[in-house]
Amino acid sequence: MSKKDYYDVLGVAKGASADEIKKGYRKKAKELHPDRNADNPASEGLFKEANEAYEVLKDADKKAAYDRYGHAAFEGGMGGGGQRGGGGQGDFSSAFSDVFDDLFGDFMGGQRGGGGARNRAARGSDLRYNLRVTLEDAFAGMQKTINVPTAVNCTSCEGTGADGGAEPTGCPTCSGMGKVRAQQGFFTVERTCPTCSGMGQIIKNPCKSCGGQGRVEKDRSLSVNIPAGVETGTRIRLGGEGEAGMRGGPAGDLYIFIEVAKHKLFEREGPNLFCNVPVSMASAALGGDIEVPTIDGGRSRVKIPAGSQSGRQMRLRGKGMPALRGAGTGDMFIELAVETPVNLTSRQKELLKEFEDLSEDNNPESKSFFSSVKSFWDSMKS
Repeated sequence: MSKKDYYDVLGVAKGASADEIKKGYRKKAKELHPDRNADNPASEGLFKEANEAYEVLKDADKKAAYDRYGHAAFEGGMGGGGQRGGGGQGDFSSAFSDVFDDLFGDFMGGQRGGGGARNRAARGSDLRYNLRVTLEDAFAGMQKTINVPTAVNCTSCEGTGADGGAEPTGCPTCSGMGKVRAQQGFFTVERTCPTCSGMGQIIKNPCKSCGGQGRVEKDRSLSVNIPAGVETGTRIRLGGEGEAGMRGGPAGDLYIFIEVAKHKLFEREGPNLFCNVPVSMASAALGGDIEVPTIDGGRSRVKIPAGSQSGRQMRLRGKGMPALRGAGTGDMFIELAVETPVNLTSRQKELLKEFEDLSEDNNPESKSFFSSVKSFWDSMKS
C-alpha cells in the first residue's frame, strides 16, 4: 500500500513553514496518542505515521529532498523514513522530544542549544519576611532594620563552590545539559541529572566552607524603608536581597509583607479612621465641646449638637491616613456612644425619676415607637 503524503498526514499545506509543521504535528500527537485512544487499535499506527512525517518535514534537508522526490527520496536506506532502530520508536522519541521541549522547556528552567548551553548558576530563592508595624508607624512611615536568616555567597570560594575558586568542569553524565533522558515506551522521559543535580557542571574539589554549594547560611541585617500609608497586605519588594544563588548564581528577591497592628483608639478602613467616643447622657442632651485625639498625636475639639443620639457621626476632614502613593489623605470620623449612668446614689435616682416624670415630650422616638406598638396590639385584638 502506498504511503500517504506527509503534508496530508500532518494536516498542513505543501510548502508549510516550520512553525506550521510543528503546530500540525503537535495537534496530531495529542489527537492520536494511544493513551487517549484505548478503544481505537488503529491510533497507534496513525500516531507513528504522524511521527514519521514530522521527523522528515522538521529537518530542512530531508524536507527539501521530500519536496523534490517524494517518498522515493528515502527508499533504499537513504534515511528519515521512520524505520530506524526498532520500527520508528526512536524516531518518535526524537520528534516528540522536540515538541516537548518547545512546550515545557521554559517551565523546566533549561535553555537548550548546541554544546549543552544551560544556566549553570541557579538563581536563589525568593524570601518572605512578615513585618508587623503600629498604626502610628503606618501613618508616619519609618526606617526599620530587620534581621533576615538567608543564604549568602561563600567568601572562601567567592561563590563558585570550588576550593580556591577553581572553575567547575562539565558533567560527564549529561554532557553539561543538566538533564538525562530515558526511553519509556513511546515517550522520552527527561529527568534532572543525578550526578550534577541539574547544574551541568561538577566540582572536583568542593570548598570546605560551603561543601560545594557556593553559599552559606547567615543572618543579614537590612534597613527597610516603610512608606507612609502602608496597610495590612502591603508588599514591599527588595530586588536581589533574597537567597544567594547556587555557585555564584543571581540572588532572589526579598518580599516584605506588612501587617498593621490593631489600635486601642482607632479603627481603620482604607484611608479613613474611626474613633468611638463615649459621652454622658447629660452632655448628649445638652450639647457641648469635647476633645478627641488624632493619629498624629494631636487633639481636635469637636462640638456635640444638643440632643445627639448614639451612633451619630461627625467628620474631621484630612485627619485620617495618608494614601500610600501620595493621593491625598483620608478623614477621621467621630462616632458618639451615649453612656447610661451606673452605680447611682439615692439622690441621683430621685432626680432621674423626677426628670423622667417631666420628660413626656422630650423623647419623640420612644413616644412614636410605643404609639406604633399600641396600634399593633389593637389591630391584633380586632
